Amino acid sequence: MKRLKTYPTPLSYGNSKLRRRTQIALWIVAILTGLVGLVNLVSAVTPSLPERRALLELVFPFTVRAGGRIAAASAGFLLLMLSRQLLRRKRVAWMLTVGILILSIASNLLKGLDYEESLLAGVLLIQLLLMRHVFTARSDRPSIAQGIRSLLGALIFTLAYGTAGFYILDSYFQINGRPINFSLTQSILQTLAMFFTSDNAGLAPTNRYADFFANSIYAVGFITLTFAFFMLMRPVLLRGDPANPAERYRARIIIDQHGRSSLARLALLKDKAYFFSPSGHSVVAYVAKGRAAIALGDPIGPLNERQETVMAFRLFCDRNDWFPVFYEAAPDQLSLYETLGFRCVQIGEEAVIDLKTFNLKGKANQNLRTALNRLTKTGHSLQVFEPPISDELIQRLKPVSDEWLQMKNGAEKRFSIGWFDPAYLKECYLAVVYDVHGGIIAFSNLLTGYNRQEVTVDLMRHRQDVEKGTMEFLFASVIQHFQKIGYDSFNFSLSPLAGVGETPEAKRVEKGLHYFFEHLNQFYNFKGLHQFKEKFQPHWEPRYLIYPSLTTLPDIAVGLVRADSGDRLLDYFKPGT
Repeated sequence: MKRLKTYPTPLSYGNSKLRRRTQIALWIVAILTGLVGLVNLVSAVTPSLPERRALLELVFPFTVRAGGRIAAASAGFLLLMLSRQLLRRKRVAWMLTVGILILSIASNLLKGLDYEESLLAGVLLIQLLLMRHVFTARSDRPSIAQGIRSLLGALIFTLAYGTAGFYILDSYFQINGRPINFSLTQSILQTLAMFFTSDNAGLAPTNRYADFFANSIYAVGFITLTFAFFMLMRPVLLRGDPANPAERYRARIIIDQHGRSSLARLALLKDKAYFFSPSGHSVVAYVAKGRAAIALGDPIGPLNERQETVMAFRLFCDRNDWFPVFYEAAPDQLSLYETLGFRCVQIGEEAVIDLKTFNLKGKANQNLRTALNRLTKTGHSLQVFEPPISDELIQRLKPVSDEWLQMKNGAEKRFSIGWFDPAYLKECYLAVVYDVHGGIIAFSNLLTGYNRQEVTVDLMRHRQDVEKGTMEFLFASVIQHFQKIGYDSFNFSLSPLAGVGETPEAKRVEKGLHYFFEHLNQFYNFKGLHQFKEKFQPHWEPRYLIYPSLTTLPDIAVGLVRADSGDRLLDYFKPGT
């Protein structure tokens, strides 16, 4: 009998005392890093003690010592920015912090023989070196959110630098020829005046050090804002495929061989990264956003190594300070996830039509028959195109898609559905509705080819001014088409939050989701979508969110929004595709 491979227990799930000690140590390191950053800020503007300055003047000129102050202040800013990443065990953040602490020690000694600040940085440096094995997490992918946080940090730090300096050095300045005594508020206003007034609000330095400090505000502002600008541009400059071509090819082979759900084709979209099981025979397609690594569906591969794959993926996530999440998991694997310590919550239902028994007879299908007959009589027609799709057809579909998005005031959604990407659409079936003049008025792309005789709806879009019943005509015709060529089932894909929290025995989390289902319908037409699918009398199959613990749900919710919106958060609550 094959023995299941064992793995080191992840930090998030291991011995509670060890986990607690490690977490406390991480908090101490993060707080100390922030403290060293603040100490550097204050120390950079504080005049050196005369006896220490006299010693340094024998070796270093004023310009070199002034450079040490700029370096100390810049190191302080970077340490403050890195402290949060150390708490998340980021390996690159650890490496950068070690280097910056060395710079901080050198700059504090250079600017004023400030061994107290250097000693504090040295203690932190030793602690970080002793904890080097803890920092295993890879860096997050660049995002606009990171850039915005950096920009806010740069503005606040520059303001704090100027404020601290004017508050401490007010006796070094005059305003309109008179001595000053800045309060904290006046120090803030004077810092702002350095950037927004032509004469610095009448400020005049009375010695060389005061003149240096006034100019250093611009230098510090330039350094911090340059850093923030780089962080804002990183999502554009470093934009790329989260998986390399070899990984994507390897994933395609596994998915083609073992994929059995409607999500298998979507697992190959360009927003996905891949984790491969230790055997190399299974794959998890995921998107990492914030602290959540969200897998689309269950792991794909042989069923007999599903448990091993989930455990390995959980360990992989823990090493990267991510929460492992499985989105739209099927019900047949819930017991496995629960055995491994995960929780589950229903997030919706898939509408599946049995093509072996489907027909348009009976009173319940009167509306479908009416739509089919009326549009046929008015000259409408439907054509199903097999892949590969021509460039000409894709170009004709683009205006329909654009008009749909504009009509809905929305943007393309991602992750669990496709988007209008020509390379993607060329590999799909396309169902296209033509009006009497031969113009395209509606279309849908359809997914097949995952080891089941099932076809699944992805995008469904139409022009604004179409005949009532156009989409009913489209799908009734498509269902009949695939029924005739021998398919077993037709999947309308997930109806988000449908059937969730409606029973008295529903979980508290599911009841909370039901509340959102009722109140978020104004942003995204959940009910209308569900009611449209209900017209075809499908059977409903539940789908689940698998997650580690209740405390991780806020981070997971943010991660799902970011994954679904492609990090275009302002567009998320607009009606979509």
